[in-house]
Amino acid sequence: MAESLDIGVPWIMCQQPDAPQPIINTCNGWYCHDFEPNNENSPKIWTENWTGWFKAWGGGDPYRTAEDVAYAVARFFQTGGSLQNYYMYHGGTNYGREAGGPYISTTYDYNAPLDEYGNLNQPKYGHLKQLHDTLHSLEKILTYGNVTNTDFGNSVKSTVFTLNGTSACFFENSNTTTDATITYQGSQYNVPAWSVSILPDCKKEVYNTAKVNTQTWVKVKRSDEAENEPVSLSWTWRPEAIDDTVVHGKGHVSANRLLDQKVINDASDYLWYMTRVNLEKNDPIWSGNLSLRVNATGHILHAYVNGQYAGSEWAPYGVFNYVFKKDIQLNRGSNQIALLSATVGLINYGARFDEIPAGISGPVEIVGRNGDETIIKDLSHHKWSYKVGLRGLSKKIFKSSDPSLWQSQDLPVNRRMTWYKTTFKAPLGEDPVAVNLQGLGKGWAWVNGNNLGRYWPSLLADDQCSTDPCDYRGPYTNSKCVTGCGEPTQTWYHVPRSFLNDGDNELVLFEEFGGNPSQVTFQTVTVGTTCGNAYENTVLEISCQGRPISDIKFASFGNPEGTCGSFRKGTCDANNDPLLVVREACVGKESCSFAASETLLGPTNCDASVTKRLVVEAVC
Repeated sequence: MAESLDIGVPWIMCQQPDAPQPIINTCNGWYCHDFEPNNENSPKIWTENWTGWFKAWGGGDPYRTAEDVAYAVARFFQTGGSLQNYYMYHGGTNYGREAGGPYISTTYDYNAPLDEYGNLNQPKYGHLKQLHDTLHSLEKILTYGNVTNTDFGNSVKSTVFTLNGTSACFFENSNTTTDATITYQGSQYNVPAWSVSILPDCKKEVYNTAKVNTQTWVKVKRSDEAENEPVSLSWTWRPEAIDDTVVHGKGHVSANRLLDQKVINDASDYLWYMTRVNLEKNDPIWSGNLSLRVNATGHILHAYVNGQYAGSEWAPYGVFNYVFKKDIQLNRGSNQIALLSATVGLINYGARFDEIPAGISGPVEIVGRNGDETIIKDLSHHKWSYKVGLRGLSKKIFKSSDPSLWQSQDLPVNRRMTWYKTTFKAPLGEDPVAVNLQGLGKGWAWVNGNNLGRYWPSLLADDQCSTDPCDYRGPYTNSKCVTGCGEPTQTWYHVPRSFLNDGDNELVLFEEFGGNPSQVTFQTVTVGTTCGNAYENTVLEISCQGRPISDIKFASFGNPEGTCGSFRKGTCDANNDPLLVVREACVGKESCSFAASETLLGPTNCDASVTKRLVVEAVC
């Protein structure tokens, strides 16, 4: 069918190794250097180079280093790659109900070279730019050149491309711990562990994936410079009207069975399941010790019995089925049971993902005891009424300008199913804006009627973080270099400037679990600190993204140790004080650059075996 459309360009398939001709099968993953297409006449294409990983509700912050991404790209082109595409190159935000997964968070920054807010993610952006500048300069020889591979053992190899009397070399060291020395045409080259060196003329190393000669930006959140503290907001509120459902059981449709939530109407995260249970005096289940048991795939369930809240339950990330079980009290005669199922994004990948259920799959049971006997009353085939969404959502009160909908007295906190509203001024300047929703439970946020997506600050990340320092060496997985364990999965939410007015703006929250809006603030995202790194005889460039450099906190030319924010001098340094040299060159300027050389910084007391580098930490 695809071929019959005659679209004029090739078709590709990234998830089927046995894709039939003429479809070109391609590779997705962290590394694709070992991938080979299933036809020798097909180009070697990497359709998804995962620059990071997504964040899941209840998970930590994944991180993939710039060194490892560059290493993967260099090896791919060293081994005959034709084209590679980054996933993601620009991070983003899952506004509204766009997040899938399920349980993929609202932020989709993905640690991409351009971050969620549109800023450069340094050093990843700069390090990859330098790599692609180098690769692009070799386009012709990589495309048409003859290839000679040499294996030196211990995961050390060289690849030489030759064309019309010219050569280009790739020196690869895939050892995860040990640096290597390669001798080529009488010269020696040091290649760090887990890195690739590129020599466009096979004489001088122009690029090495482990040597990051670019700056690192540390982002901070700031209030308006005229304000010492974030502006405190004044709130109004209103309850979500649920009596029609939890007391009266009024729905839109009914059926004598449990229905899949997304099949009824995937227009909302929320679906009410409502039924009645009659218990006669002589019913054998009657004992006074009763519980409600529900098998669900929701991913969250709130239960009400006779209008009273009975409890909530939710599944962790990666678990698609869970059991809700709470003790309840029922009356003799008629009892109303209302179950609110809430999805947190639907399955969006994998074979037959459309058939994976969502909502209450059942059974739904009343469990009681009669002496030593457990008695179960299955409600799954009772008459169930269904109601899509919530009253406030259907009435779109997040867009309403009617002040009578809101009250300012006795502002409740930690109250389920509650709406909050406030007004605020947009932060000054042009820096990206974020709202801090710390203190809230779970729900939704709107700015001027624009849905910012789901929020869930009350859900803390699990304890799967590694206690070891992040090391770029060795194969990457999304469980490596994870941080933020024990902290809220996400507290900051992106508010595009295009959502904001020059005057007053409105923020509306729907709080599902119960929280306190008093800590909510708006701030801007900007560069607070920049750290520059340049190996000897390369140029150091530092900038503050349009802001002046206010101070230099650290500078060393030798073998400094540590990471940005915690640098310290190593065993050797330049005789001249690099801190004074850099301060004179950079303070008060928006950017500065100079060579990392002894000519500028003076001779060092370093041994000949030390690979010297200049490290600078500047305050923006």
